[in-house]
Amino acid sequence: MAQLDAHYWEERWQQANTPWDIGGVSPPLRRYLDEHTTPDTAILIPGAGNAYEAVYLHQKGYRRVWVCDWAPSAFQWLREQAPNFPENRLLIGDFFKLDVQVDLILEQTFFCAIDRELRERYAQKAGELLLPEGRLAGLLFAREFPFPGPPFGGDEATYRAVFEPWFNILQMAPSPYSIAPRLGNELMVVMRKRVGVKTHFI
Repeated sequence: MAQLDAHYWEERWQQANTPWDIGGVSPPLRRYLDEHTTPDTAILIPGAGNAYEAVYLHQKGYRRVWVCDWAPSAFQWLREQAPNFPENRLLIGDFFKLDVQVDLILEQTFFCAIDRELRERYAQKAGELLLPEGRLAGLLFAREFPFPGPPFGGDEATYRAVFEPWFNILQMAPSPYSIAPRLGNELMVVMRKRVGVKTHFI
């Protein structure tokens, strides 16, 4: 399997080899954002890619949105669509080295793109980046794939084992609002950071 580092992802973007890109805001995420956030909500979108959700929020007046991606080319579309999006909130680099504090981490095809061995570390790092009572919300694939990956799939039991040490899981169920090609194969998840759990790495 290829090494899933910055070079790998930049090459994918340079080659326009981005089959995960659905071409717009994910309907389940748009619905969640509309119902559960306000322009004051501090939001991080890791592995953001074209960052459709970030552009959507920016156009609605949200000014506390950070996006992170390893590939510099990933942010080209965002810069074109939202030229006044603050450059200091375009974080080109490693999610696991981020140092921000937010109310919400929005998950959309990032968790499925990291090596399975990093999943527990992802859950722990997400908890570290969230403020008290912060939430992680988004979509996880509810299936395995017939190839080595990425993407890497899973199921509800697997995901619960990863996240429950760090989060109270408020929702984890198939989304009825997924785009047609993914309907029945995505879990909408909403989790709240556990109170009193030590999240910083030793």
